[in-house]
Parts: sequence; structure tokens; C-alpha cells
Amino acid sequence: MRRLVVVGGVAGGASAAAKAKRTDPGLEVVVYEKSGYVSYGACGLPYFLSGEIPRLEALVARTPEEFRKQGVEVHTRHEVVDVNYEDRVLTVFDHENRRTFQDRFDLLVLATGARPLVPSLPGTEQEGIYTLRSMEDGARIKEALEGARRTAILGAGYIGLEVAEAFRKLGKEVTLLEAKDRPLPQADPEVSALVKQELEAHGVEVWTGVRATALRGAGRVEGVETDAGFVPADLVLLAVGIRPNTALAQAMGVALGPTGAIATDERMRTNLEGVFAAGDVAESRHLVLERPYWLPLGDVANKHGRTAGSVIGKEEARFRGVVGTAIFKAFGLAVATTGLSLEAALKEGFRAKAVQIQSRDGAHYYPGTHPLHVRLVYEEGTGRLLGGAVVGHMNAALRIKVLAALLHQKGTVEDLLALDLAYAPPFSPVWDPLLVAAQQVK
Repeated sequence: MRRLVVVGGVAGGASAAAKAKRTDPGLEVVVYEKSGYVSYGACGLPYFLSGEIPRLEALVARTPEEFRKQGVEVHTRHEVVDVNYEDRVLTVFDHENRRTFQDRFDLLVLATGARPLVPSLPGTEQEGIYTLRSMEDGARIKEALEGARRTAILGAGYIGLEVAEAFRKLGKEVTLLEAKDRPLPQADPEVSALVKQELEAHGVEVWTGVRATALRGAGRVEGVETDAGFVPADLVLLAVGIRPNTALAQAMGVALGPTGAIATDERMRTNLEGVFAAGDVAESRHLVLERPYWLPLGDVANKHGRTAGSVIGKEEARFRGVVGTAIFKAFGLAVATTGLSLEAALKEGFRAKAVQIQSRDGAHYYPGTHPLHVRLVYEEGTGRLLGGAVVGHMNAALRIKVLAALLHQKGTVEDLLALDLAYAPPFSPVWDPLLVAAQQVK
């Protein structure tokens, strides 16, 4: 009987294990997960902090017991600390019982995820300073929030912005600190400006272009020292970024790609026979840039895992790539992006241009409609779509899926104009905002 061992049991690892077992019921499948939880939605953690998700366990999609009923053996609080690829043996540390043992494998999936970056600042070892990556992180922050009044968040990417909203919903003072010149710095300035306006309208103090120099306190954090002044805080969240957790992979000889994540082919195979990678530790291929790209998002991780599991089960499957689609909520504003920003496209050497329009998400006469902003980035001359953004009220921003689909097909602005999009007054003006934007392209 072939034995598959999966290292990491969250999104990519859990999907790989479940799909492999379904595809090949005769396969022996074992999952080792360092934390106390498997198969959970880490993207829901900010909403647990805010109280919108009342129980941490609600984020769990499948428990170890449910996996076992399907024939997948899951061990939480078990960390794989070494892999001997030649002998097909791995070394596992059981955190619960403080013991070390060895296990064998025929096939291996590395789904070790990513680790949060902790900046090299004086004072990071103090109490009251957190990162948000795991369920345990969420539980610790939730408990700490009860005694905190003033909070500071370092980093204004997706996690920083979502947690800023969560903290404000709990009535906390929030200062958001970003080293670059705007929140959501991966987007174009026009999109970031809408985000900043929404944050400030809901009481978030936004400092941009500032550098943190130290975390002050006497054993417990009291605030953040920056080159623009001191920010008092009872709780500090470090949200300055993440990096693929590749230490185990590198130690066993797995090749990394140009992004620093594990290099794989379309079937999620690494350079070592019988070793696969999935999730935040693995690269994808960007279909606009046509090169390896690292996109650490939950939906991508699940697709990686499903592909790896299918191939392990001897079923044909390929993960063809990504275009960089993402969406998040900042208070009443939904912000969705896909492909390249104008700034990124120009940096990549494209002859890129952009248009941006403001419309509404329903007919102007229909009650309860909201403003909707659409931005298109395209290649001058060919009209090829390179990226876009949709910013508006909640589900209206899901129009981004249309742009993402066109990017997958290397579509043009003319292709967008030719689409037969749905119209009814509660959902769209007679000219959908995507089409209005496309009409502005010269």
C-alpha cells in the first residue's frame, strides 16, 4: 500500500489529503500539523476578533475526527522537524507528549504555509505584541483585546486593514502605520485613496510614509516609536508581511523558485520524485506576467492541494496559474483587484494605460444603490486587458470576476465591451459600470 504523508493540514495540505484519499481509496494518508487545528479558514480570523464570528471553532471546516472517518489519519500538534528523502523517513516531534519519533513515506506533500515577518525592532519580545496567522494567534489576540483601549497596527495590507476594522468595531482606538506612501500599497494610488477615505471616516488614524523604530515599554508594550512621532498603544499587531515557510523543504533538497517559494510544475510536483508542494509555501504561475509568482491566498492553496491530491491519486489534473485576484472589505467598502496595477504594469515594461470611472451599482432611480468605482489597466495599441479594480458596496465588487476571467483568456477591452452582462435596476445601470469604463478606453 502506498503511504502519503502531508506536512501541514490547513488549506493546501487538508485539500491534498482529502482529494488523494477520495481519488485513490487504497492510499494510506497521514497528516501532521504543528498547530492544534486543521482545515480551517484563517481568512475568517479578523471577523472572529470583531465578534461577527462568535466562536473560533466556527472557522473549522473539518475536524481530525471527520478526516479519520474518511480514512485520513490526522495528528495535530505534531511537527515534522526533518526529512530524509533518500530513505523516505521523516522525524516528527509530538508537542503534546514531548516525544520524537520517525515515520516513513512513499509520497510527500509539503504544505508548511508561510510565516509572519517580525521586523528587527527593539522591544518586539514584550507582551502585548502579536502576529495573526493561526487559530492560536486569534485566540490570544481576542483575550488581550479585553484589556486594551489603544491599538497600533504595523502594515496596511489586507490583514492590517481587516484587523483595523475589527478593532474599531470593538470600540478600540486604532492607529494604522504604513511605511509606504499609502494604505494598500500594492494597488494604484487612486484605489488606495478610496480605502484611506473609508478608514478615516470610521475613526482609524492612518499614518503613511512612516518608519517604526522601536516598540516601547517595560516588559509590556506601551507604544510604537516612529520617525514621525510616538504612538501610544496597549496592543500592537505586526502585519508587515509574510514569507513562505521553506526551511524544511530546503533542508531536504527541494528547489525554490525565483520568488523564494517552492518551485513546482502544473501538477504541483517539485524537483524531487514523489514530493509535491501546495499552499502558501509554493509558487504559482502568473498568466499575465507569464512567470512564477507567489500568491499566498486561501483559494489558491485549496486549488494547489486539490491538484496535488488528484495527481497523487493518478487522476489527470493541472493547476494552470493565477492572475492575482483578491478582494477584501474595509467597513462599508469592498475592494477587489485583479491582474496588474498601472504602476506594476509600467514597471514590468508594458506600454500600459488606465481609465477609472465612477458609476453606481444599480439604476440611478432605484432606492438604495451605491457608488461604484471601476478601474481598467490595459496595453496601449493592442487593448489587451492587464488588470483592474472594482471598489464599491459589498457584492457589487464581485464584478471583478468578469475581469479575472478575461485575464485568464488574454482578453482585450473590446472583448469586455462585447460581453452580454446582466441588467436589472436593483443590480446594475442599463450600461454596466464595467462597460462604461471600457468605453473610456481610446
